[in-house]
Amino acid sequence: MERTRVVITGLGIVSPIGNNVPAFEAGLAAGMSGVGPITRFDASALSCRIAAEVKDFNPEDYFEKRDVARTDRVQQLALAAAQEALVDSRLDLEAEDRERIAVYVTSGIGGLASFESEVLQVAVKGPSRLSPFLIPKMLVDSIPGTIAQRFKLYGGTSSVVSACASGTQMLGDALEAIRRGDADVIVTGASDAAVTMTGIGAFANMRALSTRNDDPGHASRPFDKERDGFVMGEGAGILILERLDHALAREAHIYGEILSQAVTSDAYHMTSPDPEAKQIVRAMRTAIERAGLSPLDIDYVNAHGTSTPANDRTESFALQTLFGSRAHLVPVSSTKSMTGHLLGAAGAIETIACMLTIKNRLIYPTINYVTFDPECPLDYVPNIARSSDVQHILKSSFGFGGHNVSIVLGRYAG
Repeated sequence: MERTRVVITGLGIVSPIGNNVPAFEAGLAAGMSGVGPITRFDASALSCRIAAEVKDFNPEDYFEKRDVARTDRVQQLALAAAQEALVDSRLDLEAEDRERIAVYVTSGIGGLASFESEVLQVAVKGPSRLSPFLIPKMLVDSIPGTIAQRFKLYGGTSSVVSACASGTQMLGDALEAIRRGDADVIVTGASDAAVTMTGIGAFANMRALSTRNDDPGHASRPFDKERDGFVMGEGAGILILERLDHALAREAHIYGEILSQAVTSDAYHMTSPDPEAKQIVRAMRTAIERAGLSPLDIDYVNAHGTSTPANDRTESFALQTLFGSRAHLVPVSSTKSMTGHLLGAAGAIETIACMLTIKNRLIYPTINYVTFDPECPLDYVPNIARSSDVQHILKSSFGFGGHNVSIVLGRYAG
């Protein structure tokens, strides 16, 4: 039985290198770094004092002033990206059956800034001063709820949390929901806004973050031998997934096709990847097989590529195992070198980058790549974007807890 085809018809983003898709697109092509000194709070007491922050974002452009105080930044970024994606899709919501449009949007951490602020408030003034809005500001499922409420979308909401694999898994879950017949259209993606004292401090104390404080623009350097940790980022990426026949009936612009998803678990360690990478390879291979393809059909890999020593080494080993003797011929790049690591939102904005790769026939680079690491011996598209007529993309994300998620994306061919 032929499976329902699902295409991507709208993109929306708020990121450290651009607060809309055209700006993001230009930043990727230019190899722009979005990393700089932290401005959202005083980070002087921390070992890591840099992050990839969203700049010049005004929530009052999207919310009434009273509602800004009732929502966390993680919801605000998501709504802004969703609004752009819906406009870009040219969906006429007045003509659509809103009961057939769902919202599958998630986050790795949720409303951390609100939680942190209110805990400090309790310590000083006691529990009676807690905001009655804390719980909805904090909960991950308030993010799709905010979007569904704004646009009156009744097709159901979902928020699957799998740490830094959350955004990619959410896209795959949306794919399967459309194939099941649950919806015709799904607004999907992820948002994270954990650049706070608690967020940065906790990851820094795990020694997961770069401490290249004096050179922030070169701090995120995936696969480079001198990498010393990831750089925290914030932002949101939202995509409109749509059943192909529905998209064709309304003559929608199609960016590309989402072909498959596979999920596995390392069952190895809470924060470290299994160095043997068996389950990472199984996720990649299964996603490719479910797409009806073989590894020979993959002509670009958008990597998880966090810029941590263990993650990049393990991912490189997994790709060598997957592609065998052909591994050095397959371009691999990590756009985290530009955006930093957006935690649960990373996979969503990286999938948008993949759609722009297909659109522009341009593989975006791994910037800050200077020193070859013999444990990472692949073609990482160093520093400069590369022209390429990409047809099939393997996109993987990995999260604390041993979550491995791979999806396969393709150029739409009528």
